[in-house]
Amino acid sequence: MKTSRRTFIRVVGAGAATAALAAPAMAQSVIDEILSSHSRATWDDQFDARPTAQPGRVVSTSPVFSQQTVAYVEQTMAHYQNIVANGGWPIVPSGKALKLGVVDPDVAVLRRRLMISGDLAESAGISNAFDSYVDVALKRFQTRHGLPADGATGRYTYAAMNISADIRLGQLQTNLERLRNMPDTSGRFVMVNIPAAEIEAVENGRVASRHVAVVGKIDRQTPRLTSKIHEINLNPYWNAPESIVRRDIIPLMRKNPNYLKENNIHILGPNGEVDPLSIDWNTEEAAKLRFRQDPGRINAMASTKINFHNPHAVYLHDTPQQSLFNGLERFHSSGCVRVQNVRDLVVWILKETQGWDRRRIEQTIQTESDVKIPVANPVPIHMTYVSAWATDQGVAHFRDDIYGLDGVDALQISTL
Repeated sequence: MKTSRRTFIRVVGAGAATAALAAPAMAQSVIDEILSSHSRATWDDQFDARPTAQPGRVVSTSPVFSQQTVAYVEQTMAHYQNIVANGGWPIVPSGKALKLGVVDPDVAVLRRRLMISGDLAESAGISNAFDSYVDVALKRFQTRHGLPADGATGRYTYAAMNISADIRLGQLQTNLERLRNMPDTSGRFVMVNIPAAEIEAVENGRVASRHVAVVGKIDRQTPRLTSKIHEINLNPYWNAPESIVRRDIIPLMRKNPNYLKENNIHILGPNGEVDPLSIDWNTEEAAKLRFRQDPGRINAMASTKINFHNPHAVYLHDTPQQSLFNGLERFHSSGCVRVQNVRDLVVWILKETQGWDRRRIEQTIQTESDVKIPVANPVPIHMTYVSAWATDQGVAHFRDDIYGLDGVDALQISTL
C-alpha cells in the first residue's frame, strides 16, 4: 500500500520571493554580514542520537556514494538477515500518538521494535512508559528515515516503522547493487541523492558539506546521470523549457494575463521581443517562442546556476522559494535540482578557480549582472538513486522509493 505524506508538512509561502537585495550603498555591509553569518541551515540528518553508548551515531562524515558504503551495507545486511531469521520486529499499533510522558501498553511494543532495529539499547528495558530513552531512540529512528525528529509517533513514523524487516533487507540488497555499479568516486565530486533529496560535496573520501535539495516531481523526474560541473552562472537568465511553457506558463497566462510582466519574463521571437497581448493563449502558438526571465531576486534560479553537460538540460540552482527546503517531501521541481545554501557549494566548487573567493562571489551577486565563471578543474557530479545505505557506525538509513525504482509498493509514496 502506498502512503501519502504530501499533507504532513505544507510549505509556507511557496510563491514568495526572497527578501529584496540591499541598495548599492549598503552592498559591502551586506556582504560582510553574509561572510560572518553562522546561522546557515544544517543538513537534515545531522542528529546525533545516543541514548546509550551501544547504538551507533546517526551522523557520519563518510559519503553515501563510496566503496566504503558498499562494505557498510554488506555488514548491515548481515545484521538484518539475523533480524529476519529471528522473526523480524513487531507491528506497532498505529492508532495512538505516543510521545514523552505517555504510559500505554503500546509503548512496550514500541520499545521492543526500537530495540530490534538498534535504536534503543536492551538495557533500557521493556515497560509501558515513554521515557527519555524512548524519546531519543524514536528521534534517532525518525532521523534515519528522513522524517522530522519530533519524538512523536505520527502517521508517517508508523508507516516507516511497520515496513517489515525482510522488505528492508531487500531494499538494502537493491541499493547494494546500485552502489557496486557506481562510477569512479576518487578525488572531488558532488553527489545528488534523489530519493533522499540531499547533496554531498566530497573530497578525499570525506564529506566536505551537505545540502538539503529539492528534486523532480514523480511526473517530472530528476534523471540519473554522471557528468562534470564546468561552469558557475551567477545572476543567470532563466530560459523556460518548452515543457514548462506548455504545462505551466500557458495555463498561467490564461488565468492571469499579467503573469509574465509580474515575473520579469520576456517573450523572444525571430524578430525580437513579442508582445504577450499579440498571442492567442488558447492555442499552442506560444510554445514555439522563447521565454526568458531577467536576473534578479524573483528569478526562478535566484542567484546561481551550476552547469554540467547532459542530454536532459538539467542543472543545479538556487531558488527564491527557500521555504521548500523545510518540507517533509521535497519533490517539487521539473527535473532540475534546487540547492539549499548553494553559495557554500559554489565556493567549494570554485576553490581551485583563481580569483573567485567567497567575497568576490557575493560582490558579483550584488550587481545582478549575468556572469559566467568557467570552473578551472571541472568537478564530477553523480545524480544517483540510493534509497537505503549504511554508515561506518553500522547505522542503516532508509528513504521512500519516490520514483518506484525499488520494485516494492510498500516503499513508495503517493502525491495524491
